[in-house]
Amino acid sequence: MKLQRGFTLIELMIVVVIVGILAAVAIPAYGDYVLRGKLSEASSELSSMRVRLEQYFQDQRTYINACIPGTVAPLPTSTRYFTYDCTLTTATFIVTATGVANQGTGGFVYTINQSNAKATTITAGSTAASNGWTGNATCWVTKKGGAC
Repeated sequence: MKLQRGFTLIELMIVVVIVGILAAVAIPAYGDYVLRGKLSEASSELSSMRVRLEQYFQDQRTYINACIPGTVAPLPTSTRYFTYDCTLTTATFIVTATGVANQGTGGFVYTINQSNAKATTITAGSTAASNGWTGNATCWVTKKGGAC
């Protein structure tokens, strides 16, 4: 009687199919996981910015000129996934974090104001919108479908 060694072609094909199915599920899930990690930059920076703007308002009794360098509330500069902008009046502010397209966060726009009202806008036609992400007018989106 001969002793067989190795695998048959059928066994090898079954393993290839199983690995393919696992990859088809795992790769998109991993991509969403990485994106969710990138989105945390915006919520962290915007929350910090709100505190600094309130500190500026307590000192100056206005928000005007709060976002310039040299104040207690300059815009974040050493960020990777978002760019930041602020709109100021005497009694109000809106800080906006806009996703950087070539970093995978394009299409995401997060805002916060003096009342701590948070909102997320997903730009129509963006990669984020085509991948199932939707905005939310009452919070910062952290998961697909507008979940906060």
